[in-house]
Amino acid sequence: MRSNELLLRPLDDADIDLLTSWLNKDYILKWYHDADEWLGEIHKRHDVYSWIHHFIVMDCETPIGFCQYYDCYAAGDMEDWYSVSAPDDTFSIDYLIGNEAYLGKGYGKAIVGLLTDTIRTVERARRIVVQPEPENHASNHVLIANGYVYDEKRKYYYKLLI
Repeated sequence: MRSNELLLRPLDDADIDLLTSWLNKDYILKWYHDADEWLGEIHKRHDVYSWIHHFIVMDCETPIGFCQYYDCYAAGDMEDWYSVSAPDDTFSIDYLIGNEAYLGKGYGKAIVGLLTDTIRTVERARRIVVQPEPENHASNHVLIANGYVYDEKRKYYYKLLI
């Protein structure tokens, strides 16, 4: 999918070293915590985690970040912060900017917008739910800027797609 100059392209094996370097940056580890856990999922993306859609965010020819989305139903009991009872209804997203030259310039908002539009276009989802840590102000602001609403009771952001 494309948004102005940004493009989401499927992650491939050639991206793993770059993604590893991003996941081990202090400002990313602060929110992603365990790079090895994320990389374990990436390495098993063609079998155990084939239900997760992984992308490298490109600015023309420059890789600037990583994002993914998944059907919450397919995640089963891997997550405990939401409840779903049917497939293709509720999706969730994760995103990061690994290229530090792109931080604080509005690219996070563009990435979440592009990821949201991708889910709206490709999937038959009714909503997207996201639960960044409350202290992750940049991520929280990016979600709000993309029309996500914070649910005080459930402690997550959501966006209705239909």
